[in-house]
Amino acid sequence: MTEDIRLLAFSAALGFVHIVAASAAGLGQRGGLAWAAGNRESEGEVTGAAARLQRASKNFFETFPLFAALVLAAAVSGRQGGAVAWGAQLYFWARLLYLPIYGFGIPWIRTPVWGVAIVGIGFVFAGLFGWAGPGL
Repeated sequence: MTEDIRLLAFSAALGFVHIVAASAAGLGQRGGLAWAAGNRESEGEVTGAAARLQRASKNFFETFPLFAALVLAAAVSGRQGGAVAWGAQLYFWARLLYLPIYGFGIPWIRTPVWGVAIVGIGFVFAGLFGWAGPGL
């Protein structure tokens, strides 16, 4: 398995962590297991860390499909390694940091970390088309 595909798999696992973290954090505010077992006519409002984790999860699932599509396109076209692998590294590690940074509400760091993940997607895109420089 190549590094970029491995990081794609780890990123998918991270998506699962996002779902569980957001769900678990908001469960108590929504009414506990009775709400979870019910028909959920209402999403139920959450605040604080639970709301931040919910937004972090939504943000992850806005970028992950783009990342996954580009990594898979690189794999199918034989453009793995180099900039694609670097981009996958940037994306995964930034998204891994993003969850606790957003969850704990740490100001001024969340946006640059998100930016690193976006740069990672850009590297994957550049690598897919062979636009990266030598050594990447």
